[in-house]
Amino acid sequence: MSVIPCEKNEALRDLIVEFAEVLKTQSHTLGTHGLDEHDFYQSGLFRGSIERIRGQFSATMRPKRDFVAAILNHMQDQALIEDWISAGGENRHDYSITLNDGRTSVVELKGCLDGNNTNIFERPPHADEFILWSVCSNPGADPRHNVWSGIHTRLSAEIISRNQRVDGLIVWDWICGTIARPCPKVINNPERFTEIGQYRLPPPCIYLFPSTVPSPRNNASPTPQPIANVGFLDALNRCFGGVPSELNNVRITVGHAGAETVRTTEVLRDGAVQKASEAIPIRRS
Repeated sequence: MSVIPCEKNEALRDLIVEFAEVLKTQSHTLGTHGLDEHDFYQSGLFRGSIERIRGQFSATMRPKRDFVAAILNHMQDQALIEDWISAGGENRHDYSITLNDGRTSVVELKGCLDGNNTNIFERPPHADEFILWSVCSNPGADPRHNVWSGIHTRLSAEIISRNQRVDGLIVWDWICGTIARPCPKVINNPERFTEIGQYRLPPPCIYLFPSTVPSPRNNASPTPQPIANVGFLDALNRCFGGVPSELNNVRITVGHAGAETVRTTEVLRDGAVQKASEAIPIRRS
C-alpha cells in the first residue's frame, strides 16, 4: 500500500547518481575552455554551469503550461468542459475553467509537492471549486515521498491554519507511465493510455479533500467529498479513463493535545487506508 500507486524507477535513479559522479570528475574534459583540471574546478566554471542549468529548469513554466493546455483543449473538444482561460501573472492561480453546469473551477499548478511553494496558495473568491495540480517534471523525483510530504506535512497544516479549503489534488504529468515513472494502471493494460499529440498518458491520480475545513471544536473530521461534487476532477477522470477504485480520499482529523493543535492525515483508496500519520502538531513549514 502506498500514497500513490506509481514509484520512482530505482534503476534510473542509480544511473542518474552514476552519471552525476562522472560529471563531477570528468567535466574538465568537455568543451573548449582551455583550462587544466585543477584550474577548471577552482574557477567555479563547473559549479556555475550546474547552477545555471538548475535555474533554467526551475524557472521555465513553458513545458508545464503546454501540457496543461493540451489537456484542457482535449477536454473542451470532448465537450467535458465549456471553456478555460489562463489566469495570467497577476493572479495567484493559473487557470479558470468554466464547467458545463456553469460553475467555475480554479486550478493552481504546483511542482513536486515537497517544497515550500506547495504552501503558497490562495483560494480566489469566485472559485466554486479550487484544485491544486502537481506537475513534477523531475524524472528522478520520488513520487511517494513527494505526495505524502505535500498532502500531510504541507497542505493539511495550511488548510487548517489558514482556513483555506482545497477541494482536490491532481498528481499527473507527461512523465507518468514512462520508464522514469512506471504506472501500474497501464503496465498490463496499455489500452488505458490516452494519446494527445506528443503525450501518451495513463489515467490521472486524483485526491479528494474534505468539503469543509477541519476544526477541532465542531468539525474535527469532515468526510472527503465524492468526485461528483468536484466537477473538474469528475470530468478529468471520465475523460482519461479513471475508475472509482483508483480515486484517493484524504481524511484530515484535527484535535487538541494539551496546548497544541494536532492533526492526523489518512489517504484511502478503494476503501483501504494506504497511508496514515500519527497525531502531529501543526508546525507550518
